[in-house]
Amino acid sequence: MPCEVAARFLILYGSQRGQAQSIAEEICEQAAEHGFTADINCLSNQDKYNVDREIRPVVFVVSTTGDGDPPDTAQKFVRKIKNKSLPHDHLSHLRYALLALGDTNYANFCNGGKTIDRRLQQLGGKHFYATGHADDGTGLEVVVDPWIEGLWDALKKTFSNMSASNQQEAARSDCTQDNNHKNASGQEKNKSDLEVDFHLLKLSEIDSENGKTVTSDSSDAETRSTTLVASLKKSLPPLSECVLNVPALPPSYLEVVLEQASTEGEAVPSGKDGYCEVPISKAVKLTQDDAVKSAILLELDISEQDVAYQPGDSFEIRCPNRASEVEELLLRLDLQMQKNFAVQVTLLKNSSKKAAKVPLHFPQNGSLQFILTWCLEIRSIPKKAFVRALADFTQSSSEKRRLLELCSKQGSADYNSFIRDTNICVLDLLQAFPSCLPPLSLLFEHLPKLQPRAYSAASSSLQHPGKVHFVFNVVEVPACSEHPARTGLCTGWLVDHVSSILQPLGTVPASECLGTSALPKVHVRPRPSSTFHLPSDPSVPVVMVGPGTGVAPFIGFLQQREKEHETNQEAIFGETWLFFGCRHKDKDFLFREELERFVHNGTLSHLIVCFSRDEPDAAGTVNRPTYVQHNLLLHAKNVAGILLKDKGCLYVCGDAKNMAKDVNDTLLEIIGNELQLDKLDAMKIVAGLREEKRYLQDIWS
Repeated sequence: MPCEVAARFLILYGSQRGQAQSIAEEICEQAAEHGFTADINCLSNQDKYNVDREIRPVVFVVSTTGDGDPPDTAQKFVRKIKNKSLPHDHLSHLRYALLALGDTNYANFCNGGKTIDRRLQQLGGKHFYATGHADDGTGLEVVVDPWIEGLWDALKKTFSNMSASNQQEAARSDCTQDNNHKNASGQEKNKSDLEVDFHLLKLSEIDSENGKTVTSDSSDAETRSTTLVASLKKSLPPLSECVLNVPALPPSYLEVVLEQASTEGEAVPSGKDGYCEVPISKAVKLTQDDAVKSAILLELDISEQDVAYQPGDSFEIRCPNRASEVEELLLRLDLQMQKNFAVQVTLLKNSSKKAAKVPLHFPQNGSLQFILTWCLEIRSIPKKAFVRALADFTQSSSEKRRLLELCSKQGSADYNSFIRDTNICVLDLLQAFPSCLPPLSLLFEHLPKLQPRAYSAASSSLQHPGKVHFVFNVVEVPACSEHPARTGLCTGWLVDHVSSILQPLGTVPASECLGTSALPKVHVRPRPSSTFHLPSDPSVPVVMVGPGTGVAPFIGFLQQREKEHETNQEAIFGETWLFFGCRHKDKDFLFREELERFVHNGTLSHLIVCFSRDEPDAAGTVNRPTYVQHNLLLHAKNVAGILLKDKGCLYVCGDAKNMAKDVNDTLLEIIGNELQLDKLDAMKIVAGLREEKRYLQDIWS
């Protein structure tokens, strides 16, 4: 009996922190519902796919990292397709679609995906569906959801346009595999059909036990009629009364077993992945007590470690989840008595999840408390797929309805308002919906890996041998109706961690008298920058823009230049400009004394400062510059001359959401005015500066 020809396509993803992989897996899971069979691979697994000969349609999902770079997992693939010896029709057989992920808070939006897309086109590849550019700054799902929805029709059209002979040839090699899995596929099709019935929900609710629809009780109706304001827990018409399109239920794929076994001596992670434990030798508050934000300087003693760094590099700090939040989560899951049990994580037998595997961040025989403290990002914002899965473990019909609304297409505005924009975490959801009783495996499947936090080095090893400094603002998350007030996960932990040695501004650190064993310690690893360094030629002039804690890497730059000048006084050093800004001159002017010393000894040619919240001086200065971009405009001729005539470098460090955008816009204005160009031509000049690595950013959102 001839085998059935499957409409099979390939999904390739490049992911830095898991988002592109998660979206690729979602596409893979939805494929069966639309009559397709999808194979999925990471771009790094080049032995498992070959686009040079791929005749099936290919769907790429690619994120962006760093300064517009493709993710680490896509670097080999990018190098391969960028081979200049490849002919222009090398991929003329390739039919593909590409979904690029990025963040408009950063300058090179979606550049990782754009780089691959552009090169595939140059090699003859053909789009079968328009490229999507999803913005994490406004919510990836705003673009991702409709893009995936339109993908299926595009695939159907593509397959219908492919000749029957090509389809058969593409499928022939897979026939045996299709037959082997025929029974399993049939079972999954039935399951899929049941899940599709869950996609359209009216105001009547779905009973969590038998799948039948039930009518909301009168008390729910009364509540709806009296509620005037929507919230995380409650919706308003028309959402509360409409038919919902909700995502398919993600398939379970992990089995989690707790075993009563010894897990002693497991308070902190082991020194794997390049991390080393180092003492914090100094902690100083850099701002006055009445400043809007508290800035802290830490000095790490790396003298006993084989660690080298340059000014411009950063260090990753491994931080834990809050002990109080872990305890609350254990209590809410009714697992506090099992917190010291060993956790065994294995693949669930007969899971329908494609290419399922146990995530590498789960340690073997780690305790439950250890995993929730060090391995999972319990503060992460739950994605819609997670909310959808939680709904199936919610007993109250009204609570279940609300969770389904929040993950539905119709409830996107509510999801953004009450989950995404308010930084809701899984613990907040479980507190808001008390009848939700998810198994531990569900959290292990949906909570991402706890990522380290990176901080720019604020020192030079020439000035501080065996030490590295970094500075941070303590992030304050205000209370709202959805959750209590919080401090940032890493910054809040760090300030608590160093409380015993933290010194006020202007005092001599008492920790210098302490032995190393008495000092608090952290796990760190260097993260070298590929580009954000001083020019190798010291005669090249530089312009640095770093308001607030964005000044950190430039302190390292200037310390380096100061030492270089001391050891080589005959060398020619180019001009150095620093544009710094803060709220108040007397409250949060970071590194003021050190910067003034740099000016006095000639290391820093020009220190241009502004204070956004100070009152005008007695002279009543008109149009006093408020932010760094205003001072850039005041010195437009100098900035333009350094960049365009002297071939100097511009460095920008700090907030991506506002400052970096404003500085970029100001740079366009400066270049446009100086060269008498329109905005488009000015943008080309700025793009050229980026390509030449003379306009560099170290920014964060």
